[in-house]
Formats: sequence, structure tokens, C-alpha cells
Amino acid sequence: MPGDSNKTVVVASTNPVKLEATRSGFRRALPNETIQVIARAVPSGVGCQPFSDGETLAGAEERAHSARVLVPDATFWVGIEGGVEERDVRLAAFAWVVVLSADRVGRARTGTFFLPDTVAALVRQGVELGEADDRVFGRTDSKRDVGAVGLLTGGVIDRTALYEHAVVLALIPFRNAALYPPK
Repeated sequence: MPGDSNKTVVVASTNPVKLEATRSGFRRALPNETIQVIARAVPSGVGCQPFSDGETLAGAEERAHSARVLVPDATFWVGIEGGVEERDVRLAAFAWVVVLSADRVGRARTGTFFLPDTVAALVRQGVELGEADDRVFGRTDSKRDVGAVGLLTGGVIDRTALYEHAVVLALIPFRNAALYPPK
């Protein structure tokens, strides 16, 4: 991939957090490339609040593949899906990032953190994490801003930064094409 100019990156979302995380991650991982980020709203094929590692990864995969169908002439397609998973008696939050090209796939998971009991209780009742955060923290549309991680860290790590690292990690196969053969 290095050396080609003007790459089109389709993000399977219109959420500004996912768009900025993708834009920043690509800039960091492929600094010599010129990228254009395009947003496309596509379904994840999973529940509004994925409730396992597998379901979350499946959602990111479905988003990336759906974006490829919508904009087949792009260079990359990116799916980002946030999810939760029970760990002992705590509810862990994380996200998966899937990056596709015509001949490669990169996958990476964000860091994981545990939700406070008040938020976790709402999520277990079927409330999507962003809505649960808004209720507990008295916010509006926090998932399109700092997210749960930003609220809980006081902005030290926000949702964009959390996702950006995973975008960079998902781009490893593209930066190291000789080590990751086409699939």
C-alpha cells in the first residue's frame, strides 16, 4: 500500500467519533498517504448493543463488508463496533475494528474497561450503552462525543482515542504486506 496516492476510506458509520478515529488512525499508520474519509450508514447485522466479543466482532465485520458493497471502488472499508461482555460479575466494554482492502483484512480490538454497576444494570436491562451513560451522567448523545470511557476517565481517554489505537493496530497487515499475505 505505501506509495499509492489518494486513498478512499469508507467508514461504515456517520458517527463523528468513528470518522475521526479512522481519519487519525490512518494518518498515524500510513503517514505518507493522502486519504479521503467517506461516511456511510450501514446496519451491523447484530443487536443495537452487542453483548459478547463474538457478536461485537461480527458487527464490525458486517459493517465493513456492507460498506464495500455500497462503495465498491474505495481503497479501504472500515467497520467499528462497540460492545460489552460479562466478565465474572462485571460488565466489560470494548470495541472491534475491521479494515478491509481488495485483498487483505486487518482486525483489532480496543482496550477493555469495566462499567460501573449503575451503567451495567441499565445495559443488562436492554438499554444501549450510550443511552445508559446519558442517563447516569446526565448527558445527551455521549456516544457521539467522549463515550463511556471519556466520561469515566474525565476525558483522559475519550472514545475517539480508544478507537484510534485499534484502527492503527488493524492497519498492521497493510503496513507489513510481505508478512501478511492476501486473503
